Amino acid sequence: MSNPVLAYDRVGSGEPLVLLHGFGSTRDDFAALVPDLARDFEVYSIDLPGHGSSPMIQHRPSVAALTDAVEADLDAHGLDRVHILGNSLGARVAIELACRHRALSVVSISPCGLGTPLERTHQGTLMITARMINRVRYPWLDELSRTPAGRSALLAGMRAMPWQASAAEALTMKGGFAEQTGFWSTLWNAIMLDVPTGLDRIDCPVIVAQGAMDVVGSGQTPRFTPLIPGAQFTLLPVAGHAPQSDTPQTIIDLVHTAADRAVPAAA
Repeated sequence: MSNPVLAYDRVGSGEPLVLLHGFGSTRDDFAALVPDLARDFEVYSIDLPGHGSSPMIQHRPSVAALTDAVEADLDAHGLDRVHILGNSLGARVAIELACRHRALSVVSISPCGLGTPLERTHQGTLMITARMINRVRYPWLDELSRTPAGRSALLAGMRAMPWQASAAEALTMKGGFAEQTGFWSTLWNAIMLDVPTGLDRIDCPVIVAQGAMDVVGSGQTPRFTPLIPGAQFTLLPVAGHAPQSDTPQTIIDLVHTAADRAVPAAA
């Protein structure tokens, strides 16, 4: 068994649950959820390639290549099929893992991949703007993360109620957009050009969800529902594109709902 390559935190006990953050973020984006999830799952929070403390992959960072990296780490941890909670790009990778039959259940929040050309342009423009802003304010990111007003400035557009986020969640902008390696190639290959295929092969419970105040993902999330066998769509009220601290209990409940449906398949 090889050693894991991607940076991760591991906590809790039970069936394995993998957390996959969005583009321009880090594994700390799930800080509000981990303590409760760890009561019932063995939680693996992973930094995607090029984000946080994970190295960038050496070849074209398509969704398939990013998924290859996550899948290799699952193998390194001795994990076959796992429950997965993903957001944005991580939600898209979660769906790709389900296509490869590596998922017991999936909760996919605001997955990218089914946007129209106009929606992709809008999403790409927002990501580029976030990159530029966080590079400029880099010297002040730590200080901004310490106050509700600063966290609101850092997470505006990602959370509906960014002042509720913790300092660790706000600092995902530092390890993500500000410091992310391979930003441009990942944006182009994994978001702008990505088109999902093989969704009809998914054989596990899937819940796709989107915040009602998501200004990043536009209308692409509900489009996954009819393409994935048995998938369920859930609208999260008063929640943004990355709503982990907007509506934590609802997301935790969705993870349990999906996992409970997976019990017969797991057995």
